[in-house]
Amino acid sequence: MNKLAPSMLSIDFGHMEEQLMIVAGTGVEIIHVDIMDGMFVPNISFGPPVIKYVKKAIPDIKLDVHMMVQDPSRYFDKIIQLGVDNITIHAEATENLRDDLLKIKDYGIKAGVAISPDTPVSEIEPVLGIVDLVLIMTVYPGFGGQKLIPEALDKAREAKALREDKGLEYDIEVDGGINRENIKDALDAGINVIVAGSAIFGEHTEENAKEFLELIK
Repeated sequence: MNKLAPSMLSIDFGHMEEQLMIVAGTGVEIIHVDIMDGMFVPNISFGPPVIKYVKKAIPDIKLDVHMMVQDPSRYFDKIIQLGVDNITIHAEATENLRDDLLKIKDYGIKAGVAISPDTPVSEIEPVLGIVDLVLIMTVYPGFGGQKLIPEALDKAREAKALREDKGLEYDIEVDGGINRENIKDALDAGINVIVAGSAIFGEHTEENAKEFLELIK
């Protein structure tokens, strides 16, 4: 089943609750929340207060948290107690990838692993048996509005092939530069969770979300 996860990185913070309610009203069941620490990536974005606000505004929606954070386990307690459904951490951001993923699962939520465009899938192959989601970054992490790197979709194909070869069941998510023109390429590559930010949020948020939901059917 294909899923749409609008990214809050592109939301209008002057009308955040309104925008969240609009996408939830279209049938979107997941919101993608990017947490940046200014260390793993240059930028700083949301933290626990924003997650708490989103959970209060739309309590029934699933929160897909993407941690672009160095040594992410430092923040697991604070984030998970807010009721998030999934935490994805970067393979490049921790020296204890397997242990950190197992820590997330010990909290009773789903765990995902992300790789940046320059990281091969082979780097995460040892943990594929314990993750619920593999996030393929199709742009360099830390900045919204970038163009998709087409070659990165080859990693989705590789992750799909490994899933089939090993008899696993993880979702494959894509984040970065997804729009109406390339979404079919992403789906054809085996991706079933689509993260989109600037292509969703804006002046026509409702229409955009509805269109993307149709495109992923």
